[in-house]
Amino acid sequence: MVGMSGAYGGHSNGGESRAPNKEAVVVRAPKEAVVHKVAAQPAQSTASKMKGKVKETFFPDDPFRSFKGQPLRAQWVMAARYLFPVLEWLPGYSLSLFKSDLVAGLTIASLAIPQGISYAKLANLPPIIGLYSSFVPPLVYAVLGSSRDLAVGPVSIASLIMGSMLRQAVSPSAEPMLFLQLAFTSTFFAGLVQASLGILRLGFIIDFLSKATLVGFMAGAAIIVSLQQLKALLGIVHFTTQMGIVPVMASVFQHTNEWSWQTILMGACFLVLLLTARHVSIRWPRFFWISACAPLASVIVSTLLVFLFKAQNHGISIIGSLKCGLNRPSWDKLLFDPTYLGLTMKTGLVTGIISLTEGVAVGRTFASLKDYQVDGNKEMMAIGLMNIVGSCTSCYVTTGAFSRSAVNHNAGCKTAMSNVVMALTVMVTLLFLMPLFVYTPNVVLGAIIIAAVIGLIDLPAAYNIWKMDKMDFLVCLCAFAGVIFISVQEGLAIAVGISIFRVLMQITRPRMMIQGNIKGTDIYRNLHQYKEAQRVPGFLILTVEAPINFANTNYLNERTKRWIEDESSSGNKQTELRVVILDLSAVPAIDTSGIAFLIDLKKSTEKHGLELVLVNPTGEVMEKIQRANDAHDHFRPDCLYLTTGEAIASLSGFAKMATP
Repeated sequence: MVGMSGAYGGHSNGGESRAPNKEAVVVRAPKEAVVHKVAAQPAQSTASKMKGKVKETFFPDDPFRSFKGQPLRAQWVMAARYLFPVLEWLPGYSLSLFKSDLVAGLTIASLAIPQGISYAKLANLPPIIGLYSSFVPPLVYAVLGSSRDLAVGPVSIASLIMGSMLRQAVSPSAEPMLFLQLAFTSTFFAGLVQASLGILRLGFIIDFLSKATLVGFMAGAAIIVSLQQLKALLGIVHFTTQMGIVPVMASVFQHTNEWSWQTILMGACFLVLLLTARHVSIRWPRFFWISACAPLASVIVSTLLVFLFKAQNHGISIIGSLKCGLNRPSWDKLLFDPTYLGLTMKTGLVTGIISLTEGVAVGRTFASLKDYQVDGNKEMMAIGLMNIVGSCTSCYVTTGAFSRSAVNHNAGCKTAMSNVVMALTVMVTLLFLMPLFVYTPNVVLGAIIIAAVIGLIDLPAAYNIWKMDKMDFLVCLCAFAGVIFISVQEGLAIAVGISIFRVLMQITRPRMMIQGNIKGTDIYRNLHQYKEAQRVPGFLILTVEAPINFANTNYLNERTKRWIEDESSSGNKQTELRVVILDLSAVPAIDTSGIAFLIDLKKSTEKHGLELVLVNPTGEVMEKIQRANDAHDHFRPDCLYLTTGEAIASLSGFAKMATP
């Protein structure tokens, strides 16, 4: 045995060999290890750093990288194609592609016409507004949108939210024109929010609506939408204006005297028909057209029945007369009165974010099935601009609907031309076929809505969230409960609040673990995850898996000191703590508070006779450490190591101790 000189290793006597004293400390000389230096990050100006951060924040996809090295004319052409995606596919458009898009467009038109009428009533708007909203916005999207499969039009959730939020201030039956003005104005603000997010590259904001939040929110909203249709399915005249499940069910049973058996019978028959068609299309995908055509077939059959049997005289309510004609300009109906400005802006923000999230998610889903890319920021600009244009042409908020897009995809669409075909079909309907809807019963429209929103209740996804992450399931459950028991917007706010709180908890309480050595290797891993990992006597190896900043330094400081106290109070001389190793490999960033934490920790460990070393600080962290050293030289080169193994090999002469 050879006595080693050092901070904790005792003294040698000129290299002479002698028997160890019982009181002497004997250590084994470690093998000579190669210690690699921690490299500093290359010098970079503050301006270039800021430029890099801004680029990664707002332009992570680097959309203009293909412009480099191109002649000016080519760059102008590429810029035009970037702004107007229609220029990418239209020059090479062929008759064979048109045949596919024609079939798809006619198929989704058969679904869009009854859905447009139904969703407009859900938003407490005249049915004609729903058809208007299925004409102009698809034409705008065909020019600006980057998805081949997205079918544009009104959607149930946005319709429900708009109707419920505006109805809190204005009665659609008492003041229909004012309500219509507020709907157009809210649509304008929704489009403004959506387009701004795309233009300013702020799409990451919608990422706060996590999958768990959306699953719970959509399921709750689907139930609320379905319950709202009990008014039409039961023939109730006096129905509550509230959205919660309790007041809705109370209203249903308080007005049993208004129930109409004729309405109930018709509604039940057509609802069974629609749900059966949906089940057949899900079970056998090649029969997708059955589900797509079922709503229009239901409208036609029910309208004929009402007309032939004069059912409107026997308790079945009908839509009534609808005027023929194309969209009327509505820019003069946009209302920016201070009395309602806050309401319309709030409604526009909520419906804009919800519809944008749905549209982008649906577009990306079908793009992944066909292996092409959908630019999220382009989609935001396209959806936003079509809503701005729509608000000036008698339309209310629209987006890419999942049910309509699924039909479009299954029908074999090739380009956004299917939206144009759908819009032209709706145009023909608006010009010539509106009188045919006079006798359409409201109960069938309610059945169409219920059959459409049933698909929003995704029980397998909720079960998968439960298995994967109980905290995510709590978010999902809170969104669901908030929507059905309070209201749609409050439920969404609760779910988003819980999600943000969870993110804040992850930031303020980052993962910090003790590592051990996997025997026979130079690998160090989490002791709780790897049972074969063993503690290294004399060393406390800690790792942090998050940025170190002002929000979590107090927690990290307290947690580290508690571990040091626990290790120091073991009382075992053989494993007495000598060195604290802080592995910074998983720390991508650090601020001034984080540097202050490292400095304070070093001072604290030195007071207790311990050595603090840092392992593998990343580029930004190393840069901040160097700046701290320029002032006071807190972290000398012998405090910085590239790997945990090299740190232990180098410091084992100080800490690997034994007593006879």
